[in-house]
Amino acid sequence: MPKFPDPPSVVELANRHPARTVTLPTGSELWRIYFQGTDYPVCWASFRSYGPLLSARFDHHRSPPRDQERGILYAATRIITCVAEVFQEKRLIDTHDRLPWLVGFRMRRDVCLLDLTGNWPTAAGASMLINSGRRDRARAWSRTIYDAYPHVEGLNDCSSMNANPRAVALYERAADAMDTSPTFHRALADPALLDPLKRIAVELGYGLT
Repeated sequence: MPKFPDPPSVVELANRHPARTVTLPTGSELWRIYFQGTDYPVCWASFRSYGPLLSARFDHHRSPPRDQERGILYAATRIITCVAEVFQEKRLIDTHDRLPWLVGFRMRRDVCLLDLTGNWPTAAGASMLINSGRRDRARAWSRTIYDAYPHVEGLNDCSSMNANPRAVALYERAADAMDTSPTFHRALADPALLDPLKRIAVELGYGLT
């Protein structure tokens, strides 16, 4: 089994392992599912400043969990990837609990992402398990990456819940790269989304309520 150790120090990572980045180009469309009915309600473009959360893979917040200047936003290039990731714990697409909304948005400038889909994780001392292994360890890597590479605005990773398509974790450094208006914005409970969600549920083997 591939090894997935703790990250090196910030200085060692920065000096010995140059960042291998990819560009999320201007005009790229991303999708996310967010919740309006939680203890920490957000808008469609909000970066979550409270963290780190145990359920989140790439939160770069410092411990202990609290509101802080660091913020994270998880998104993907395909709607099905968002659904697979958000509802993976129970494998049930619940369109009402916590009031989930689906939003599509575009980037108004290029965004620099550290590429976790190539051989950088291995070269830096991790492995591809950074995308699917222990989440606490992945969060530690994300914190170190954030501190080691000030020019990196997020992570380009692959979703292990949906045949490894592109997903992104944007740091708050990329907040000004998002368009001011979404391209799509509807509650998951909207009747117009029922048939698409039925097809996604069948494809993923998830339930739907």
